[in-house]
Amino acid sequence: MWTAVHITWNSVCCRKPAALGWFRIAVIGRNSSRSAVAASSSVGVLRTLKRWEEEKREDGVKWNTLEHKGPVFAPPYDPLPEKVKFEYDGKVIKLSQDAEEIAGFYARMLEHEYTSKDSFNENFFKDWRKSMTSSEREKIKDLKKCNFRYMHKHFAEISEANRNRTKEQKLALKEENEALMKEYGTCIIDGHKEKIGNFRIEPPGLFRGRGEHPKMGMVKRRVLPEDVIINCGKDSTWPKAPEGHRWKEVRHDNSVSWLASWTENVQGQVKYVMLNPSSKLKGEKDWQKYETARRLLKHIDKIRDTYRDEWKSKEMRIRQRAVALYFIDKLALRAGNEKDEDQADTVGCCSLRVEHIDLHKELNGKENVVVFDFLGKDSIRYYNEVEVEKRVFKNLELFKENKKPGDDLFDRLNTSVLNEHLRELMEGLTAKVFRTFNASFTLQNQLRELTDPDMTVPEKLLAYNRANRAVAILCNHQRAVPKTHEKSMSNLKEKIRAKQDAVETCERELKDLKKSNVRDKVAKDKKQKQLERLREQLKKLELQETDKDENKTIALGTSKLNYLDPRISVAWCKKFDVPIEKIFNKTQRDKFRWAIDMADENYVF
Repeated sequence: MWTAVHITWNSVCCRKPAALGWFRIAVIGRNSSRSAVAASSSVGVLRTLKRWEEEKREDGVKWNTLEHKGPVFAPPYDPLPEKVKFEYDGKVIKLSQDAEEIAGFYARMLEHEYTSKDSFNENFFKDWRKSMTSSEREKIKDLKKCNFRYMHKHFAEISEANRNRTKEQKLALKEENEALMKEYGTCIIDGHKEKIGNFRIEPPGLFRGRGEHPKMGMVKRRVLPEDVIINCGKDSTWPKAPEGHRWKEVRHDNSVSWLASWTENVQGQVKYVMLNPSSKLKGEKDWQKYETARRLLKHIDKIRDTYRDEWKSKEMRIRQRAVALYFIDKLALRAGNEKDEDQADTVGCCSLRVEHIDLHKELNGKENVVVFDFLGKDSIRYYNEVEVEKRVFKNLELFKENKKPGDDLFDRLNTSVLNEHLRELMEGLTAKVFRTFNASFTLQNQLRELTDPDMTVPEKLLAYNRANRAVAILCNHQRAVPKTHEKSMSNLKEKIRAKQDAVETCERELKDLKKSNVRDKVAKDKKQKQLERLREQLKKLELQETDKDENKTIALGTSKLNYLDPRISVAWCKKFDVPIEKIFNKTQRDKFRWAIDMADENYVF
């Protein structure tokens, strides 16, 4: 379901950015007279920076030595038992192994909503026929006449058996995975053992995509060693290709941090085996990303003044660039890249077409309103009604003049031109930096406004999620309502009703005790404590219900992992006595270990 996104501009960008805070003092050391708090904060910073600087490398060099075992490939196809039949037009057909494997991909998804979509079915059937023998293609010509039910039942039984594994089976599987992790899940980089993030190559299957992706249903073919480029140290022990295979290429490129790469067949995208987010290189890259966003604080006022002046430029290309930058800053829009015809029709700011915006001099009590309606990244619909400054509105009217709906709105602008201009405004500045800056700045402001020191921990967590939700809405991080949402909410409501009954029962019992002539103070105190505990549990459940319902169409994880300076969350946890594990799970704590070490409660983005 598509969801309209409404964003309040004032809460995001109109306030004066805060001062840089203690970080400049701790790292640069320009003002030694600042508080002792700032000085003590620098300990964590310097410890982390020292760890990153312990083996100083030349500019552009990611590593000096790198050794690993290569990726783990998906297991070979295991043919179906003879008893599992496939029927076409009511007749049993024995499929060839390649055709049977791909038919199995579809059979597994038989009850999924994707298999009810025409484009998914058309793409699947077209790709499936490519894997068939000539005799199979002669017989199988209509997907609607195919009966995958026996195969679907077989895979459902396997899934059920896996869910009901014995303790012994679970232990054996755990030991097998641990052995695999031990052998393939780590690498040695510059003498240090580091975890590898995704050392398993994704198995073959059917491409799903998000939204109404035009390639949904196409077959993601099996990745073989012959498709994979290995990257490792020239003087290290090179990974060995599986028996009977060879690598596509072995490189020794220390200007990149990936360990292996290949090109997937559906969208032609390059995939990588990368270091784990908790690795030193990843942590350093994250820190640099957020520091670049923090540097924008010093330049943002001047940049905004500049693009406002450029709205009146005599050159159309400069006006278009200035209006686009206004939207990237104000709405956290992605810059956007040109797409091939067979890719999803997704756009960003620079690639907006005339059909993607409507202009209203008045709408819903507002003046100079721009209505955006387009597919953004991952085919997620972006719909927003934005009241803009009068000069922006007039420029947009000018940009649309004598153009057809399919024409480019910013016909004299592209992402390369925009990013080149941004680099002139600030070293390292790109459109994405605005997104990181505005997301982090919004989180910090929202946390400041929504958090009361007297709140309970559950109330503070609700406030945190609401602050995070404001960022997710700003960045258009939407999701479909989970299929389990209704059942989950129903179960939660039932727990709340049961807890309400328990509270009412306890209240009656306490009232009876107080009315009775029994002078047992211990019993009354015990019952009073029980009542307080039950009320606290009830309140916690009610807060969970509110939080879950508010989050049903918003994906909070993307912004938390990629756009929000984790030091803001760490500082908030320390300031308001919220356990860090309530905000970041173990994997996230490993990823943001540098931030946990660096930030104290006084950290300011």
